[in-house]
Amino acid sequence: MKVIPVPVRDDNYAYLLVDEKSGKALAVDPYDVPKVQGAAAQAGVDLAGSLTTHHHHDHSGGNKAFLMLTAAIIVTTQAGSYPSVPIYGGSNQAPAVTNLVKDKDEITFGNITIRCLHTPCHTQDSICYYATPNDGSGSHPGAVFTGDTLFVAGCGRFFEGTAPEMRAALTYLGTLPDTTLVYNGHEYTKGNLAFAKSVEPDNEALQRIDALLKQSPATTGVSTIGDEKEWNPFIRLGSASIRKNIDAANASDDDVMQKLRELKNNFRG
Repeated sequence: MKVIPVPVRDDNYAYLLVDEKSGKALAVDPYDVPKVQGAAAQAGVDLAGSLTTHHHHDHSGGNKAFLMLTAAIIVTTQAGSYPSVPIYGGSNQAPAVTNLVKDKDEITFGNITIRCLHTPCHTQDSICYYATPNDGSGSHPGAVFTGDTLFVAGCGRFFEGTAPEMRAALTYLGTLPDTTLVYNGHEYTKGNLAFAKSVEPDNEALQRIDALLKQSPATTGVSTIGDEKEWNPFIRLGSASIRKNIDAANASDDDVMQKLRELKNNFRG
């Protein structure tokens, strides 16, 4: 199992989730299909389907083109003919979805098992995909594709949801093994780090993000779920330092989440 990030647009990420034994790959949010196709060709793998994290155009906008690209791959059975390349997603709001998934659904892709995690808030159809090798090799620590729910040191805006929903979504992701690598939908780490420093300046873990950014401006796939628990203010709602700095010492976790999101929405650091 291997993950190949494919930068698209200004700061988005698409990905290839590669089953190395079969030489096939699933594309995650392939907004720029020619670029994703080029990355697959360079890696020497065949595109075998797509995972959509949510319906926003900068993530699902390549679905129709992806379906057209793979439409020539048809399987014929006694029941009829159908495309053999599925596009998975959480709702039909995302274009060209062929296979709707819900929370805890599992997808078997070659030697990879993918568990679907419903994380509504940024959008109500947000699905995070947790992928692990199923061959017992322990060759990969596991990867979670979080779309716009979880970023390095940040989270998505509450466009279709509420603070309690985002708290629940991030808590849910926090149940994954701490070693799980995070592959998010945008490269927002620099801005997220500045905000995290403003609300928890005494958190020494933030220095590690500084070091990551000095190595490379592209930080996806470097952070783990365990790291996020140490440095992400939207997960660290109980931090006394954060609560003091945002004047929310006695607030509920949901109120802290709401205040952090409002502060981040207006942050110019």
